[in-house]
Amino acid sequence: MLEFNNSTPLTMGVELELQIVNRRDYNLTRGSDDLLQIINKTEHGYDIKPEITESMIEIATAVHTDHVEMLAELTAMRTLLVTAANKLNLGLAGGGAHPFQHWEDQRIYPTDRYRLVSELYGYLAKQFTVYGQHIHIGCASGDDAIRLTHLLARQIPHFIALSASSPFYQGVDTSFQSSRLTSINAFPLSGTMPFVSDWETFNTYFNKMSHLGIVASMKDFYWDIRPKPEYGTVEIRVCDTPLAIETAVALGAYAQTLSKYFFAQTELQPTQDTYLTYSYNRFQACRFGLNGALINPITGTQSSIKDDILQTFELLKDVAEELGTTDAIELLRQRVLSGQSDADWLRASYEKSGSLSDAVRQQSAVWMAA
Repeated sequence: MLEFNNSTPLTMGVELELQIVNRRDYNLTRGSDDLLQIINKTEHGYDIKPEITESMIEIATAVHTDHVEMLAELTAMRTLLVTAANKLNLGLAGGGAHPFQHWEDQRIYPTDRYRLVSELYGYLAKQFTVYGQHIHIGCASGDDAIRLTHLLARQIPHFIALSASSPFYQGVDTSFQSSRLTSINAFPLSGTMPFVSDWETFNTYFNKMSHLGIVASMKDFYWDIRPKPEYGTVEIRVCDTPLAIETAVALGAYAQTLSKYFFAQTELQPTQDTYLTYSYNRFQACRFGLNGALINPITGTQSSIKDDILQTFELLKDVAEELGTTDAIELLRQRVLSGQSDADWLRASYEKSGSLSDAVRQQSAVWMAA
């Protein structure tokens, strides 16, 4: 049976997967071990670790209640990483997918779990060299986590569109704003959590899956959003890693604000109809970003994702003020109003220079900026 380690509601943390690139042509390079060797010589106390292939590194914040404090921590982590990268003549970058790397060139990081994933999923493991932001929101109980997971599902296209930063993949403009999620779709346990009503029902489902030999732990579910019982959180997993840490923090604050609203509106109950339009809305966000269409499964009405986000920001205005996230929501609102996502910025960078290498150089400069 899975125990849900209850945590303080609305605490939050984020994880960011980062690209490691060389400074010649700005292709991916196997630099995670070298970076970690330098970083671990300092008594930094931060959560910095390797990821599934050697051209990735992941950073995770501590538990926060205040997004401003979370930004301060990420800024300090960036300084540490940039100092180490400069010693090795490496670059670091955000972005959901490297624009021109080829999956067959990647190497699996040598841990037991990653070797197991590679043996099980074959080439999909190397294709999993994509870069995401995960957002954790604290919940007081497993029942609260199940309810929040279902309620947040309606806003998943918002997080995809607001973070979209993977328009290129293996040297090609995919015409998507976020191509990263397509790589995740290939895994058999991707998608959404089943429509269970409470933690006890979820445990019944998990035990069945475990007894069938399909899963061994929650890590085996590659769902867009899932409970994380060992942390006592709900984890949103659809975001591309943004180009700048300020955007990553604002997305965390948005998730925190939405969660506060849902916790307070106890009369709001999840409905299975949310999932009637889920895949369609998700695709629209990946393909068209803010310009995608979003169908409300309850009313049957259709609007643009952009308009739906702006309406939600307006709905959350008082909650954001109470929580102290007004500035973070405003940062995202201005991005929406400007109509330019990170994906659009990358395309513009490429069009200006005609070089994907130069586009990566520029996106690396954005992330590494002091």
